[in-house]
Amino acid sequence: MKHNQAKFGIGQVVKHRVYPFRGVIFDVDPTFANTEEWWNAIPEAVRPSKDQPFYHLLAENSETQYTAYVSEQNLLADDSGEPVRHPQIDEMFEKAKGGVYKLRGPVRH
Repeated sequence: MKHNQAKFGIGQVVKHRVYPFRGVIFDVDPTFANTEEWWNAIPEAVRPSKDQPFYHLLAENSETQYTAYVSEQNLLADDSGEPVRHPQIDEMFEKAKGGVYKLRGPVRH
């Protein structure tokens, strides 16, 4: 089964399958593209396959906002329609219809 067709798109709001956080996708890697150190820090029992899309998220949980790097197998679409509070969202996206954020055009100075 060829895996590398991304299931989620840039600007889509997603939530983690296990952990209580959600976020907006701002970049997608077709396969794992982080460090071995990062990879090995994941407990082996829940370590995802490297041969799948990985997503960069502007993420939030109940306490804080941060960036996250998450495998496709650990994400679900977030259909809550709730806005994501991450402070960088307004820099990168404009709000679009249907709970999906639209990337801003090139920034002109």
